[in-house]
Amino acid sequence: MPPEIAGQGRHPLRLANFLHRVVIGTPATVPSRFRFGSVAGLDSQASLTLLAVALVALPVFVQAPLVRLNPWLAAVLTAPLLGAALLLERFGGERWRDGGAVLVGFSGSWLAGSLFWGWFRIHPICHLPLEACLLPLALAGLGGRWRLAGSFYLASLAGTAATDAAIAATGLMPLWPRVISAPLAEAPWLLQEAAVQVFEPLNLALLGLLASLLLLICRRFWAQGTCARVAAATLAATLAVDGLFLGSALLAPRFTGLI
Repeated sequence: MPPEIAGQGRHPLRLANFLHRVVIGTPATVPSRFRFGSVAGLDSQASLTLLAVALVALPVFVQAPLVRLNPWLAAVLTAPLLGAALLLERFGGERWRDGGAVLVGFSGSWLAGSLFWGWFRIHPICHLPLEACLLPLALAGLGGRWRLAGSFYLASLAGTAATDAAIAATGLMPLWPRVISAPLAEAPWLLQEAAVQVFEPLNLALLGLLASLLLLICRRFWAQGTCARVAAATLAATLAVDGLFLGSALLAPRFTGLI
C-alpha cells in the first residue's frame, strides 16, 4: 500500500496531499502536520483554501434550509456576516485579515443566494443575473485590497454559471420550476427523474467534458498565487458539491436541500 494511503488514518490532511499529488497533479502544499493556530488564524494559503471550500459547502447545509423557513432572516443575516468580515479584515491582524476578506466575498454570495432562493426560485432565468448582482463591486475589488473577496465571489459565480450551463445543456431546465413548485410528496420523484436523465450517454459526456474543463482551470489557477488559489479551491468545491447533489438527487432526493 502506498505511504500516502497508509497514513491517511493517522492524519486526515494526508488525504489532501494524496489528492494533490495523484489526482490533481500539482505539488501538495498542505503539510501533513501543522499547528492548529495556522488554521484558526488563517495565516497560510492552506488555511484560506480550506476556508473557501467550507464556505462553498455552508449554503447547502445552512442557507438552503434557512431560506425555506424564513427567507427574510436569511437575507438580513447578510448584514452581521458582512460586519464580522469587515471587522476581521480591518482589525484582525495578519493572522485573520485574509480570512476576513474571503468572508466579504462570501457575504455577497450569501445575499445573492438568499434573494434568488427566497423569492425567485421558480424562475431559473433569474438565477444567474441575481447571483451576479454584485459583479461590478467584485471586479473593482480585484484591483485593490479586496482581491481575495473578489476572487471568491467571482469563482463562486463562475461555478454557478457552469452549473446552470450543465442543467441547460442536459435539457433539465424545464424541470427546475416543476420540481420547486411541486407538492412535497411529488417533488422527490421529479428530482430523481431529472437525476436519472443526467446519466443518459450524451448528457454524461457533456458533464464529463465540463467537469474536465473546470478541473483544468483549477489546476492552472493553483500555481498563480493566493487569490487564484482561493478561486481554484472555490471552483473545485463547487464541482464537488454539484456531484454530491447529483448523487443525493438520485439516491435520496429528500435530503438535497432543494425541496
